[in-house]
Amino acid sequence: MLLRPEGSLQYDVTATPLQMAMVSAAIAGGGKPVSPHMVAQITDSGGDALEDYDSGAETKEIVSSSTAEQLQSAMQTVVEDGTGTNAQISGAIVGGRTGTAQHGENNSKTSYAWFTSYGKADGKEVAVAVVVEQSDAARSEVSGNGLAAPVAKAVMQAALEQ
Repeated sequence: MLLRPEGSLQYDVTATPLQMAMVSAAIAGGGKPVSPHMVAQITDSGGDALEDYDSGAETKEIVSSSTAEQLQSAMQTVVEDGTGTNAQISGAIVGGRTGTAQHGENNSKTSYAWFTSYGKADGKEVAVAVVVEQSDAARSEVSGNGLAAPVAKAVMQAALEQ
């Protein structure tokens, strides 16, 4: 889903949820980007892997590992003690960033709720970004933590439990 250029994000800045999930994945991965996959693996009827799409290709560092560590710490603080507490998952390390995006001319319509995140548990990692464009919430109740973080939590939890 591409956010519309009608003021749906802050001023001229636009990003898709996939792009923001890839940013979160790069931060969680120490500064190296990860290619998104719709299918991780093809198996036969016995469950044996026929083809594995796990990204083993060498990637270029897009931020330094020390910067990625600082961003991980900041994003984890958001979930542990800050504006993203609704994304906490017991037994997992979760980092995230909440936000809202302007909508409509001069922000005349109800804002969008954003949450971009990553989760790590038992050797598994997942990155998720959620945008809630329409809700029945009052304008004052629209927030990344209130609307988008619970959705991200559910997706991350399901992915990490598999």
